[in-house]
Amino acid sequence: MKHYNPHTIEAKWQDIWAQSGVFEPLSDFSKPKQYILSMFPYPSGAIHMGHVRNYAIGDALARYYRQVGYNVLHPMGFDAFGMPAENAAIQYGIHPKQWTYENIAKMREEFKALGFSFSKTREFATCDPHYTKIEQGFFIEMYKKGLVYQKEAWLNWCPKDKTVLANEQVVEGKCWRCDTPVVQKQMPQYYLKITKYAEELLDELKNLEGHWPAQVLRMQENWIGKSQGLAFAFSLAPKSVALLADTHAQIEVFTTRIDTIYGVTFIALAPGHPIVSALLQGEHLDQASAQAILEMQNTSARARSIEKKGVLLPLYALHPLTQEPIPIYVANFVLESYGSGALMGVPAHDTRDGEFAALLNIPIKQVINEKGFLEHSDTYSGLTPEQAREKLSDLFEKQGLGRRITHYRLQDWGISRQRYWGALIPMVRCEHCKLVPEKLENLPILLPEDVKIDGEGNPLEKHPAFKACLCPECGRSAQRECDTMDTFFQSSWYFLRYTTPKELWDKEAFDPQALDYWLGVDEYIGGVEHAILHLLYARFFTKVLRDLGYVRLDEPFTCLTTQGMVLKGGAKMSKSKGNVVSPQEILEKYGADIARLYIHFVAPPSKELDWNDQALEGSARFLKRFYEKSFLAQPCDHPPRAQNLNAIEKQARAKVHLALQKCHAIFAKKQPGYPFNTLIAACMEALNTLEKTTNPALWSEAYYILTHVLEPLIPHVCFEIAQRLFKCQNFKPQEVDTTALEQDNIEIAITINGKKRASIIVAKDLDRNALLAQAKEQAHKWLEGKEILKEVIVPFKLVNFVLR
Repeated sequence: MKHYNPHTIEAKWQDIWAQSGVFEPLSDFSKPKQYILSMFPYPSGAIHMGHVRNYAIGDALARYYRQVGYNVLHPMGFDAFGMPAENAAIQYGIHPKQWTYENIAKMREEFKALGFSFSKTREFATCDPHYTKIEQGFFIEMYKKGLVYQKEAWLNWCPKDKTVLANEQVVEGKCWRCDTPVVQKQMPQYYLKITKYAEELLDELKNLEGHWPAQVLRMQENWIGKSQGLAFAFSLAPKSVALLADTHAQIEVFTTRIDTIYGVTFIALAPGHPIVSALLQGEHLDQASAQAILEMQNTSARARSIEKKGVLLPLYALHPLTQEPIPIYVANFVLESYGSGALMGVPAHDTRDGEFAALLNIPIKQVINEKGFLEHSDTYSGLTPEQAREKLSDLFEKQGLGRRITHYRLQDWGISRQRYWGALIPMVRCEHCKLVPEKLENLPILLPEDVKIDGEGNPLEKHPAFKACLCPECGRSAQRECDTMDTFFQSSWYFLRYTTPKELWDKEAFDPQALDYWLGVDEYIGGVEHAILHLLYARFFTKVLRDLGYVRLDEPFTCLTTQGMVLKGGAKMSKSKGNVVSPQEILEKYGADIARLYIHFVAPPSKELDWNDQALEGSARFLKRFYEKSFLAQPCDHPPRAQNLNAIEKQARAKVHLALQKCHAIFAKKQPGYPFNTLIAACMEALNTLEKTTNPALWSEAYYILTHVLEPLIPHVCFEIAQRLFKCQNFKPQEVDTTALEQDNIEIAITINGKKRASIIVAKDLDRNALLAQAKEQAHKWLEGKEILKEVIVPFKLVNFVLR
């Protein structure tokens, strides 16, 4: 078959690979290993071009490391719980479980069609019972260790559908499904104490420097948000305490700027602060104020951040140093979940406080002058802010008014979801024993399948037979917890599960020997949109499981690659924009190798990829030429002898070995970011030069090397050529012949006003005048009749003529 037919070639090799099991990890733990992992997808039923790019990068790494003798773990699975399956149940009348597993089957076929070398024996979905059993066990262990607790929290609530909504499901203050105005409702939620690990999570970021993108490390650091300052309280004025019937006497705050304490002109409370709730319950507010506060409470935190609003309360606090009365406001931008839900307002020295003060005509006191020294600050006037912070902190601590503390922006992780399609929280409510965990021997607690999913509340709450159970402690009648876990819970440890062979999945969480061998993940590949939450939670989970005795490492991902987004016309692909490129359509028209070649060639992994159909055609033309020119090569038992090669043949051989050298350098990370585009360019250049020769031994060696070099990127066609020419079904590592790189002659590019027009091969030691003469002769048609303003020579690379 001398004409390139990608569909025939690709189907052939995909079947061979599927039957041979060549992509499975070995049980030989004496071999060097590489654990290459791409972030797993949600099983929506069709992969998009972002998935293709992600998995093509990981597949290139896995294939290369297999070539050079590593034991490679390159698994794939499915992040299978979540709202889309419930939405499908409502829209199409199909059970979420059926919808999910049917989609997994479709996506599995797409992975095969793209030639991805995933391990089949390690594949799982996070909704599989064996997975749920283990993670429910983790939850119970965390609960017993005090890492899980329950408290009331404000949530988005749709009163029509009777369900909690994620922030993404609130559109302009309304339920995304029924358009009903969303309210805020306090409900008990389960939390994981991630804040217990805040300092370790922050401190160990320095160990990832040089291995993770700097941008991701900064994002993690900012999210954890460590700050050092003073925690203290404003006492309420006596009349205010009396109004609240002595139930509240102080307002706790935290500040990093105690040096501005003399500039405080108001205190702001979150709409859900206990003092605000006490005022509302005691009916101490006029109707307009109460209504305004209720509207704030019924607005999501995201919506509250858009426009500042405030309500003056009939309360005053006392300044801790001057005893001056300070008015107290409810401010919509103050969050109940952040710190104490209260802050001291210093409008002269904080932009947000200044905007709020201007809105409500609150006085502004400047206490730091233009030269940066304190003023109007009693005996502290004239000090620098740093000096004042130290002295004021000392004063507050000496007088028992406050204490220095370290504060983190990071908050504990709320994992409760009032939805059906998720992993059940394995807790039981008993009138006698209160909240107790399920017995480990009863796990997994699985979802009942006989439910009606209509979008109105959690169907588990309307399933008496499921809810009824026996208390694990006392054996009396009790009720099962109906909340399911945040899907981030499942994606925070899946990479650990892949290390353990499938035959052990029903017996234990992990095979300790395999876990020690494979961890950490040598290269983790995914979108930068997961730079904060997923990666932070995965790091947290690893540390928790370390402390529970499961793993023996501190950080899960040794190296991280974040690939750029795939765009079309400069915009993110979306159905609403009508610019979606379907991987299935590309496969049908071009085949997998052309799609993969284009993705690797058009941009390096870390950069955005703007889809271009014309450039895709260019990749198709190269691959067709690469395949069809392979018939010029003939099997040969020995490499070409350098002494028998002419100048152009030596040049061609050098180009081939330069491509091999670049291949090893890129995969060894001597060039950052896996710039596969430069490797493909080197192979194209080698083929271009080869086409100027007819030496069969040279062609044979070149194709033996180039199929090795390109196999990680375009595997099907490389296997096809290598089998026909060299009887290869496995690729072995190739060594660069450094003597081939020692050239008497070199290729010099000729550019006109910076644009390449031609090239010449000249002696390496050719003098300047002779070089210019040959370059002018070669570029004659571009120079004719033009005035040369300048002649620039970049040694061993190019000659540039600057024309008027």
